[in-house]
Amino acid sequence: MNIDKTTGSSFIQSYQKQVQAAPAAKAKPAQKEDQLEISSQAKEMYVKNTEVDAARQEKINLLKAQIESGEYVDNADKVADKMFQFWFGK
Repeated sequence: MNIDKTTGSSFIQSYQKQVQAAPAAKAKPAQKEDQLEISSQAKEMYVKNTEVDAARQEKINLLKAQIESGEYVDNADKVADKMFQFWFGK
């Protein structure tokens, strides 16, 4: 029976070298920053919506002013007629 007289320290040292070298090799690349790009179609839609919102807000402000001053007169028959046309398509 032969007994090898090599010490286990040489095996441990080679393992430690591998462990120390591994993190350097696996270094994460720098992350890119997030970017946001808005298409030209989306920009056009935004502009159109702001124009519509401005016109709508103007109408709302006009109605509010008429209500506050007492000049606004609602026509119940006309409202009922429009609702009927909407729901029954006549």
